[in-house]
Formats: sequence, structure tokens, C-alpha cells
Amino acid sequence: MPNPRIAVGAFMLESNGHSPLATREEFATNYIAAGDEMRADWESEHPRCPVTMSGFIDRMSAAGAWQPLPLYGAMVGASGPVEHSFFLEVVQQMESRLRAALPVEGVFLSLHGGAIGEKEGDPEGVVLERVRSVVGPKVPIVATLDLHANVSDRMVRNCDVLVAYRTNPHVDMAERGAECADLMRELLTGTRATAAMVKLPFIPPSVAQNTKSGPYADIIAYGQSKVDARVMNVSVVSGFSLGDCGKNGMSITVTTRNNATLAQELARDIAQKTWEDRRRYIPRLTSLQAATDMALACGKDPSTRPLLFADVADNPGGGGRGNTVWILEAFHKAGVQGALLGVFYDPALVAEANTRGVGARYVMRFNRDETNALSGKFEAEGDVLALRKGPIIGKRGISAGHSINLGDMALLRVGGIRIVAISVRQQCKDTAMFECFGIDIAAARSVIVKSRGHFRAAFDVLFSDDRIVEVDVPGLTTPILTRVPYRNVPRPIYPLDPEMEWRAP
Repeated sequence: MPNPRIAVGAFMLESNGHSPLATREEFATNYIAAGDEMRADWESEHPRCPVTMSGFIDRMSAAGAWQPLPLYGAMVGASGPVEHSFFLEVVQQMESRLRAALPVEGVFLSLHGGAIGEKEGDPEGVVLERVRSVVGPKVPIVATLDLHANVSDRMVRNCDVLVAYRTNPHVDMAERGAECADLMRELLTGTRATAAMVKLPFIPPSVAQNTKSGPYADIIAYGQSKVDARVMNVSVVSGFSLGDCGKNGMSITVTTRNNATLAQELARDIAQKTWEDRRRYIPRLTSLQAATDMALACGKDPSTRPLLFADVADNPGGGGRGNTVWILEAFHKAGVQGALLGVFYDPALVAEANTRGVGARYVMRFNRDETNALSGKFEAEGDVLALRKGPIIGKRGISAGHSINLGDMALLRVGGIRIVAISVRQQCKDTAMFECFGIDIAAARSVIVKSRGHFRAAFDVLFSDDRIVEVDVPGLTTPILTRVPYRNVPRPIYPLDPEMEWRAP
């Protein structure tokens, strides 16, 4: 089809069911755009839009003439359930702008798939259903999903092809957007997509979902081995373990070329293999005391290799507050030297540092305004070393080349620990978060990151896997699922119900 009119939109949120609501204001600090503002952003040198959207736009443009029709986009890092009033705004904006853009030949959406709402249990299902109601059954809809999506039947019914990431950390987002562009072009020639999804009663722990090696890497590779002339896409989606909703659980979605029976058979086969491998998904964490001893040794002996400590239970990329004090407090009390910590979300801490200025020394109060008990409180005398304002430009990993808003920032020193404090919540996913202050990360004896896994794609040039320590401390994103106060997940479900049996339907 020459010069097709393709509508483009986005709604990206991963909802931790136990975190504070994701408000319109929080989305606005990251990305809200519509119409020409969306177009101007994706055409800029360092866009704020989803990386999947950039990948789709670039591939569509490289493949031939087309007319992109920007609708509406909203994106934020992982948070809590989306505030109902803002979700209604997202749906209304997407639907009304799509109606105004008609006729269209196709729709592309950058979705996460892991959202829940203050009142709505399946936000992406609602978005896709509304889009389908506007364009009708024959216009192709293609969407990307995060690898941590909690996929629903409604999502599958209302989208021709759902394309999930295959990597964790998610370094293939642009590629998956490009894959959607290729599939869109194919669907516009008349190919009919047929999809089937099997949901497993299985929540794999977050730290057991690495795609470099291990059980998740193995099952993704098995799924990809089934892609051929008959099979468009296989998406093996781990789900978001902390969503605490009725659509929790790993899922397999297979999309074929006009062969619904094959799609169902393959989805069932891959799901059964996944289930049979479930006991390989085991979190292996290091106690806080052992981690403290390691950091203390690194600080005392410069001949030892530096270590990176991942605060996996306080990952803002999973809805964590990014401000638990447990590792900071333990390392400071033990007298750890040569350490870096980033990024610590505490707007009040940053504001006071800005008021007092560079060179000020005073008793710093961490989390004075935080109400979540899992964050904790901490006070210690410290120094303000430097101040700056965000955003920064990502250098490596999942946000390379894209703008990252961190708000006002402060570099602080408490004992032997330098801390990068921020006022817009983000996970530590890029070396630029330290380097923007001129810090030589390689010279540090230990580095503490507020992240579950995406840091690996940026810090891999500094720390090999054997020098990364995942620490067992409290937090909203703990990978020890028996500690999560689940209320809404379907039961029975593994590993919460370890003796249960299941076969793919």
C-alpha cells in the first residue's frame, strides 16, 4: 500500500500493586505529548518518547513513504496503579484524536502491558478495545509490550500482533519497534494474523529473569526457534511479579499467518515447557551483613577487585521508592570507604542541599518526608559536593541517546560514601547518572545501585557478572515473593502454592 496513514500512540506504565498511585504529575515529569508535540519529540536528537516508538518510526521511514499520525502518548517509569482520572484522560485523548485522524490504514501503540488502575484492572486491554472500536475489525493494530507485561485475553483479542521484548535488560526495544514496522507493512499487503495466548499460573522472581543465561533465556530461545514462514511472532512474557492483579502470571502469545490452530498448538507447547522448568527460577541473594563485609574489604584493600551491589528490593524500575536506607546505613556504620550510591530519590534532601550550597556540612536527614515504612530513616553528618539540574542524556544500555529527567540533583558525601540524590524518581540505569558529576566510576571501590537489572546493560563495561552482588534487604520490589502481601493474584499460583499441578490447556 503506497503512503499508508498510520496512527501512533503510547501508554507505558508498570504498576506495583503496593506502591503509591501513579499521578498525572508523575507522568508529566517523564513524558506526556500529543499531536505535533509528539512528532517534534521523536524527530529530536534526544527524544523522550518510548524507545520502541523511535524504532517503529525509523523503520517505517526507512522502508518507504508513509504518513505518521501522532495521537497521544504518556509514559512513566514503574510506579503504582494509575490514577483513575488520568487514565480516563489517556483513553479520551487517544480515542478522540484517533477519530479525528480517520481514515487510517493502521495503528501502532507503544504499550507496557503491566499497568493496573486505581479502578481498572486491565488498562491496556481497555486502550486496545477502544482503539479497535474506532478503526473496526479490518485495520491492523500492532503494539509492543514490555517483557514484564501481564497479558490479558482482551489485549490479545483487540490487537493483530503483540510484540514483546526478548531481552532483560531491555536492550532490544528499538528492534522490537522496528519488527512492528515490518509486520505492519506485511499486514497492509493483506496478510491475516491469528493469535493465541496461554497464561501460566506462575510468577517468576524478578532476579531469575535474566536473558543472558538461565531458564528464561532458554525458553525465549526455544520460542524463537519456532518463528518461520508460518509464525510471525512468539512472545514469551514473564509478567510483572509485583502487579498483584487478576492477570498476573507468565504468558505465551503466538501469532501466525492465518493459522489459528498452529498458534494454539505452539502456545500450549511452549507454555508446558515453561511450566516444567519452573523450579529453575530461584533468587540467590546475599545477606546485608555479608555484603557489608565485602564492601568493607574492598575499601581497605585496593588490590581487590571493586564490586557492584544491586539493591534489588528498592528498584524504581519495579515501583520501588528508590530511597530505602538499609544498605547506606549498614555501610556507613561499618565505615565502608570509597563507595558510590545512586540514584537516591529524596526531593527534600536535594532541596536542602541546594539551599545550603556546595561546601556546606551539616546533619543530613534522609527520607524526612517519606511515609512508607520500608524506606526507613537515616541521619548522618555530610557534605554537599556538587549540584546540578536534569535532564541528562543516556550513554549506554536501555536509554542510550534518550533524555532522562532526574530533576534537581545533588552529589553528597556521608562518611566514605558519595551519594547521587535526585528529585524525580528513576532507577539507576545509566553510568551517566554518576558521570554527569564528573565521577570516575572505575576508581570507586564499591558501587551501590538502586536497580534490579537494567543497570547491567550500562555498567557491564565496568563490572562483570561475577562482581555483581544482589543484596537481600527490605523494599517494595523484593524478589522473595513469599514476603509480598498479595491480595489479588489468582490462586493457586506458583511459587506461592509450591505443590500445585498444572497442564497447558
